[in-house]
Amino acid sequence: MHVLHHYQLSAASRFIRLVLAERNVVYLPKLEIPWERSEDFLRLNPAGDVPVMVSDNHGVIAGAMVIAEYLEESETPSLLWGDVASRVEIRRLMQWFEIKFANEVGTPLLSERVIKRFSGEGQPSSGVIRAALSNLNIHMQYIDWLAEQGSWLAGKQLSLADLAAAAHLSVLDYLGDINWDKHPEAKTWYAKMKSRPSFRELLADQVIGLKPPAHYSNSDF
Repeated sequence: MHVLHHYQLSAASRFIRLVLAERNVVYLPKLEIPWERSEDFLRLNPAGDVPVMVSDNHGVIAGAMVIAEYLEESETPSLLWGDVASRVEIRRLMQWFEIKFANEVGTPLLSERVIKRFSGEGQPSSGVIRAALSNLNIHMQYIDWLAEQGSWLAGKQLSLADLAAAAHLSVLDYLGDINWDKHPEAKTWYAKMKSRPSFRELLADQVIGLKPPAHYSNSDF
């Protein structure tokens, strides 16, 4: 059985939880608080980042995109489908959310709204939050455009791109940072993602001392 070291509000961790759930892969979740820098966890992943998966067959696999590719090679069904051009587009969008979206939006908001609050590492910066929310609006416009092109973000069927995007948005939705009324195409697509069985565990997440908005767990908003 796989062991997944994760944090509830880590978008990268949520991405892998969705990938595992879509494939009905049984795993043992182990909660890690990244800013606590556990020595045991650092021995698994010196970078100190989640997610990290430990496989009985292949040992330690660190990093969301690495884990996603590993599961693509070892589990079914495929979430990286199609011809070469289709797979390139799925990987491009997966990287967009795991790196660009995370750097410009997700990581600064999580740091200011959550990590500083629970770690005691200073007061939130209103300037950082404003900049991240401004970036969020630009990214949401792009998601609107992608969702207008077809049923799924990368084409004709669900892919790793949809799971990565939905994972990152789910964290911001938990924090109440998304104005869905301004982004109807993204909202329709995200409602479809929320209604999938793989999303149920994410919608049930609770972080002590941080309550999500009422609509968070409602697949119909």
